Amino acid sequence: MRTLLKPTGFVDSPFGHDGKVARLAGGLNWFASVELIRIEGRKRVSADLVPVEGLESRVDEDMARQWEALTVPREPLQLGERTVRLDQPQVMGIVNATPDSFSDGGQFVDAASAAAAGADMAAEGAAIIDVGGESTRPGAKPVWDGDEIERIVPVIRQLAVGGAAVSADTRKPDVMAAVLEAGARMINDVSALTYDDRSTGVIAAAGIPTVLMHHKGAPETMQEDPRYEDVLVEVYLWLEERVAAAEAAGIARKKILVDPGFGFGKSVAHNLELMNGLALFHSLGCPIVVGASRKRTIGALSGEAPADRRLGGSLAFALKAVDQGAQIVRVHDVFETVQALRVWRGLKDQALTPRV
Repeated sequence: MRTLLKPTGFVDSPFGHDGKVARLAGGLNWFASVELIRIEGRKRVSADLVPVEGLESRVDEDMARQWEALTVPREPLQLGERTVRLDQPQVMGIVNATPDSFSDGGQFVDAASAAAAGADMAAEGAAIIDVGGESTRPGAKPVWDGDEIERIVPVIRQLAVGGAAVSADTRKPDVMAAVLEAGARMINDVSALTYDDRSTGVIAAAGIPTVLMHHKGAPETMQEDPRYEDVLVEVYLWLEERVAAAEAAGIARKKILVDPGFGFGKSVAHNLELMNGLALFHSLGCPIVVGASRKRTIGALSGEAPADRRLGGSLAFALKAVDQGAQIVRVHDVFETVQALRVWRGLKDQALTPRV
């Protein structure tokens, strides 16, 4: 049996609560309670809610490690000359240079238009621009490496020359090498470095940040009746294993980000359970990336609204994520998300302003 720590009981500020609250991952969120989730194998068997104030008397060595991971500040990401702070939520803008992505496939007919869209996102407040050249939507077929490189390298080169912090959404080591040469300074891998064993070597040698995302199955079949005994626990343990594997391959933990993989081999119920339990993933000690923008779950909850009419649901998920301390939200609608987070930040700043 093992116990996992999930922070909860979030409060607006620490004032007047000395010793009774803890700061989550060095960010703008404070929590007063911890849910002690006992697991056997890969599922929950019981849970207790305990106050932060009395937690020390109940922790073993593994729980103490998780507690440290929950509370230690996340180091800023260094993407070339750009520094992305993680003591506040940041926006990652999505540019899909593909003909078949579920939301914006075929929108950018050439590299210039895709790069211009990315530059606009940066101007609107996106800290990172994530450029992809292979759709991994449900049912998507793999793209040849050469085609993927041809699609995204010119976009990345233009954005990097323009001063943007650029991430590449790819799972292939040859593509990784090409985009790094073009100016990308972060890799967002939907396979969590499992698609090709050579990928870890590319990332380790480059010394760049990388996002490890949970998935279940290949894109072609991942949405064909996905099943879990306990989706929150299984995704947590899978990511824990992938983080350990990345570290063993020479990738520094401070360079690793995790993404629970909203919509990648998960039903609507699975996605909602992961979003409700998102704070658990902080005990992995890595920044959390959430990509729920325009996903099908929003349509399923809103009369099957098409992808281009899912802004409200996307904002709801983004705010739910940052309320649980997520450091990066990956979105299509940058202006609206940045505005929502600025209002969220204003509320936090007011709560954290000492009363005279």
